[in-house]
Amino acid sequence: MAKSKNPTTFGSMDDIRKIFNKFDKNGDGKISCSEVVDNLKELGTKISPAEVQSIMQEFDKDGDGYIDLDEFVDFIQNGGIDDGGTGDDSKELRDAFDLYDKNKNGLISADELHSVMKMLGLKCSLSDCRKMIREVDQDGDGNVNFEEFKKMMTRGLA
Repeated sequence: MAKSKNPTTFGSMDDIRKIFNKFDKNGDGKISCSEVVDNLKELGTKISPAEVQSIMQEFDKDGDGYIDLDEFVDFIQNGGIDDGGTGDDSKELRDAFDLYDKNKNGLISADELHSVMKMLGLKCSLSDCRKMIREVDQDGDGNVNFEEFKKMMTRGLA
């Protein structure tokens, strides 16, 4: 079993496990393609079949068609980035950014971050979310833009 040594926004291994269990709606210990779709719909994200396939390929390292806990943990600990050696991680980052950017204004506010964290079942106050944003908010506008988000993800903070 993978152990979390890197601090993340999600915190401990228990937090990551809680998120995994929320996504694993039928409790069988793995996340199916349909569970990915259902969870993204709950987040208010419309997703095409091609995008679902891309997500599954990104997470499902053993190619069995499911995301198990180890694959999920690996994805979270590595900041969700695995460009397969191509150097092309911008699409995955943009997809992740868009998930948080609920109003599609190109910025992630503390309220948007709080909303997603709550949906994921994480106990994170609005004040905590503001603090997380302040840690990466280089331009001081109180939001996270895409460039700040990229830095946050590659530092393992989200």
